[in-house]
Amino acid sequence: MKEQRSFGDNSKGCLFLVPTPIGNLEDITLRALKTLKEVDLVAAEDTRNTGILLKKLEIPANLISFHEHNTAQRIPELIEKMNAGTKIAQVSDAGAPSISDPGKELVKAAIKADIPVVPLPGATASITALIASGIAPQPFYFFGFLPRKGKERTEALENLANRVETTIVYESPYRVKKTVQDLIEAFGPDRQITLARELTKIHEAFLRGSLSQVAEYYEENDPKGEYVLIIAGKPEETIEVESDDDLVLAVDKLVDQGIKPNKAIKEIATKNGLKKQDVYNLYHGIGEE
Repeated sequence: MKEQRSFGDNSKGCLFLVPTPIGNLEDITLRALKTLKEVDLVAAEDTRNTGILLKKLEIPANLISFHEHNTAQRIPELIEKMNAGTKIAQVSDAGAPSISDPGKELVKAAIKADIPVVPLPGATASITALIASGIAPQPFYFFGFLPRKGKERTEALENLANRVETTIVYESPYRVKKTVQDLIEAFGPDRQITLARELTKIHEAFLRGSLSQVAEYYEENDPKGEYVLIIAGKPEETIEVESDDDLVLAVDKLVDQGIKPNKAIKEIATKNGLKKQDVYNLYHGIGEE
């Protein structure tokens, strides 16, 4: 093991991770401007979008595409260039590379090749939404985009529903209504949520309230723009379980709230440090004489 220093070794190139504005061009940092001007190559998620951005910023730059569909081809090429001394800035279409965007594979490859990886601070939708949400900003859990459908989506929602941390989820305007309904089923209608849309843009807006209130709002209003969902963590349970009867009552209480029995059993077992099967057997009277 050795500590890798970001600056001082000129024998190799470098990989700079450069955040780009998420909507407002003025959010580009002075350091990002300087870096984009000085690097030899800019690896962009979409060279057309980045080309437009750099033109607005009046930065001439050599662009090369680097996205999820060409990583296998590009990574060896970019690593070879950096080993030869090339300085590369990696950017996504908006925000920081690797956060729900391509990038992590190149970072891993650069680290393995002992090439310095230098992250720049800058615009990111998740933290921007979190600090204005009105929901506890820490601890928080960043999830990103939910699975689209099926068992994977159901399990993800069930796991998130049991987290005590504030959860951050990204969503498109085309799926917000469905996602809110799915959240109600998994989290319950009273869980607090803030939906932030069009962050840093002229139409930036925040919708704050319970999941049921948000669902009612969207019965008359259509979602517009890209969304960040800030979901309050699960409140601490106040039920003290001291006996088998208490365990059964605790499960019954969750079932009465609309939670499915198996999920309620799992939740009570987890909270009390018990095996799910033991609580299942107790609840259903299995093994009793």
